[in-house]
Amino acid sequence: MTVLVETLHATSLQEPTNHQSNLYNINLKIQTMSLKIIVLAKQVPDTRNVGKDAMKADGTVNRAALPAIFNPEDLNALEQALRLKDQFPGSTVTLLTMGPPRAADIIREGLFRGADGGYLLTDRVFAGADTLATSYALNMAIRKIGDFDIIISGRQAIDGDTAQVGPQVAEKLNIPQITYAEEIQSVENGKITVKRRLERGVEVVEGTLPLLVTVNGSAPACRPRNAKHIQKYKYAKTDSERQADNNSLANDLRDYLTLNEWSATDVNADVQQCGLSGSPTKVKKIESVVFQAKESKTLDASDEQIEALMVELIANHTVGG
Repeated sequence: MTVLVETLHATSLQEPTNHQSNLYNINLKIQTMSLKIIVLAKQVPDTRNVGKDAMKADGTVNRAALPAIFNPEDLNALEQALRLKDQFPGSTVTLLTMGPPRAADIIREGLFRGADGGYLLTDRVFAGADTLATSYALNMAIRKIGDFDIIISGRQAIDGDTAQVGPQVAEKLNIPQITYAEEIQSVENGKITVKRRLERGVEVVEGTLPLLVTVNGSAPACRPRNAKHIQKYKYAKTDSERQADNNSLANDLRDYLTLNEWSATDVNADVQQCGLSGSPTKVKKIESVVFQAKESKTLDASDEQIEALMVELIANHTVGG
């Protein structure tokens, strides 16, 4: 945090009085702050298009068989980060994601919307990770990134719905956490004020930086892509993508077009705590449930038909005790 002090606007050429000196020392301070923000984001399979090949025999998701999208609540988290960046000039927003090489799309999507950079954790030893192994890997990457003020993530990913990774990362980093956030209301004097949306109401809480915040889907939607940012970053690539791409434009080596790509070794991770070997959660059984329409009734708005339906539902114990 940098503190800037305005000069005293004296109304005469006389020396300032003690009262004016107090104003100079106390009341005319303007605090400006720049934040280092990390956004945890995940590329997830689009669960609206789940088919019979969605799962592998070992119980893990067959990501190659499903369209990949930016996890929806992570987009809500990104918007909160970008709002802080708008509010505090000089702040930076860095995305961190773990996944296969194609997950670099998540970093590019963040850049298109206003982020400043990103890191892709990709390594075969990360494959099959549950929340414990995922949070361990992300924690090691954050430690390598170094200094930060706020970590923001979506409440949960649509491919697991556990809401565990964010809190587990905070625990491993030994920092406070605020979950179910709907709005980051203010950041000042080393503290953050957050509005939380819970099942039975809303509450406003305060935390001390550095800390982690998880964001609900009820938070404001993320801003759209910016045309200038698309033009600037459309050829941003990881080293692996450049090796597989013969396009000369894609092999532009300007620093801002290089996406950071880290392996387990790069972040000094213990491979026994990564991927399947570090995941105590095991999937025992998977069932494909298909909902089919059965008998249906069409009612008009008459009181008689509605009353008859309620009598029928109560009689067959669909509703009531």
